Amino acid sequence: MTAMRFFSDNAAAVHPAVMEALAAANHVDTAYDGDALSQSLDAAFSDLFETTCEVVWISTGTAANSIILGHFVRPWQGILCYEEAHIEVDECGAPTFYSGGAKLMTLPGTGAKIDADALKARIAGIRKDVHQVQPAAISITNATEYGLAWRPDEVDEISQIAKANDMKLHMDGARFANAVAFLDCAPADVTWRAGVDALSFGFTKNGAMMAEALVFFGGSGGAGVRELKKRGGHLLSKGRFVAAQIRAMLKDDLWLANARAANAGAAAVAAACGDRLMYPVEANELFVRISAEEAADLRAKGFDFYDWGDGAARLVVSWDQDAAAVAPLAAAISAL
Repeated sequence: MTAMRFFSDNAAAVHPAVMEALAAANHVDTAYDGDALSQSLDAAFSDLFETTCEVVWISTGTAANSIILGHFVRPWQGILCYEEAHIEVDECGAPTFYSGGAKLMTLPGTGAKIDADALKARIAGIRKDVHQVQPAAISITNATEYGLAWRPDEVDEISQIAKANDMKLHMDGARFANAVAFLDCAPADVTWRAGVDALSFGFTKNGAMMAEALVFFGGSGGAGVRELKKRGGHLLSKGRFVAAQIRAMLKDDLWLANARAANAGAAAVAAACGDRLMYPVEANELFVRISAEEAADLRAKGFDFYDWGDGAARLVVSWDQDAAAVAPLAAAISAL
């Protein structure tokens, strides 16, 4: 029996337009990031975000997050984040590695959103002396690790705390497209207009082969970013193939269309889940209450997904799963 995949959007197909762009880039050109495609990214993202952007391509989300944070903090400083943030539980210490030793300082919250009062209390409790780690950046994830979208006013609240304490604000946007699709807002509204200094803009989960973008707003990039990228082994010699994927995803807002498709599929499955849902479904991830026996029943019918602790599962709908692809899962959950 062929498994019906709801395991991860990392396993999704590459969009045909991306494959075509890769083929079109398959010619002799300047190496590293000196090619025309790579050099076009600043202007392309500046148009998208309605402000001047400095953009650096990268091949993985872990490197995207870690290079931005490594650029923002010094080895003796700290990064404040949610206690289950991807940078804390799923990146094998990469932010600490790229920063040369900076400490991740975790905070509670709901739905993987940092609690603003807890953030203020944590900062206030740190003595301003050489004996304690001083946080220099805050990192939030949009959509969050539990599939919730940060609203612009929520981002602004965290940003105001960051600014009041001379910190940078980073947004992990592995599923940024899904958040923007849900919010139906301009990308600028939930990033730099709300006080974000830099965004890790993810494309791999949303139709690319392996392409992410480091997007710096307000002059927050500059010297050191590309050196961190090179030193970490991410300056690909044929980087135009990464840039080609990004340009294909930006063309005609393919990134947004793909995210809307994935979100729509998740909403269809959510309608079948009822009170099994642990969180509202605002992107393409669902977290559902399900017994071990029910999970085994779904797997016996050919569905694959992550177990998410005792009595819970995570289901992820990808851009390439249409209504016909998600209908069997919805029906199977309804029949449990």
